[in-house]
Amino acid sequence: MNAAFTALTLISLVMLTYASPATAFPTMLQGVMNAITLIVKLAAIYAVWLSVLKMMQATGLDKKLSKLLRPLIKRLFKGESDETYNWISVNLAGNMLGMGGVATPAGIKAMKSMAAEEQTVASANMILLLIINATSIQLIPATVIAMRATAGSADASSIFLPTLISTSVSTLSGIILCKVLALTDKKNKNNDDNGVSALHKYPLNRGFCKIKPNRQKVAKG
Repeated sequence: MNAAFTALTLISLVMLTYASPATAFPTMLQGVMNAITLIVKLAAIYAVWLSVLKMMQATGLDKKLSKLLRPLIKRLFKGESDETYNWISVNLAGNMLGMGGVATPAGIKAMKSMAAEEQTVASANMILLLIINATSIQLIPATVIAMRATAGSADASSIFLPTLISTSVSTLSGIILCKVLALTDKKNKNNDDNGVSALHKYPLNRGFCKIKPNRQKVAKG
């Protein structure tokens, strides 16, 4: 993607310089200024939500959210530790409230707690968490509303209902597909010559994952 975006940028600059040399340099400067402005705005938003995460932990609100979401999380993510369920709860709650700055670090910690020492492949639960984060039900898209407000939107909260409908459909579809493929993969695993499922053929970064002692090691071909 980096190569594709770099190529598109260079092609655009060349075409702009050829078509309108007088506006090329001012346009580049304006683009840089807009990029810096956006970075500063996003940094402020993420700083606020990260402080919210710290306050949630200090007040024990993360544990209350975990208790509230625990029945659903246990059904979706079976066989994980209490620590993992706590981080998944914070991650899901952050995404539902549109607090990406809260959800991202919690999701990373949940992934680390689900992984096992020397693990090089993603488990079904890790894949499901990734899918839910990618689709993510948005009850209150706080970050997007804040960005729309800072950009001067006349009605920044008008995206509430469309966002709720679209993210609910995408999350439900993602969970169903993930569960169906996991069941199919489990059946295929029994027919694999090495006893390794298709889901267990995709490597992870070794430095990121740490295996739990009770996890079954993947057979080497």
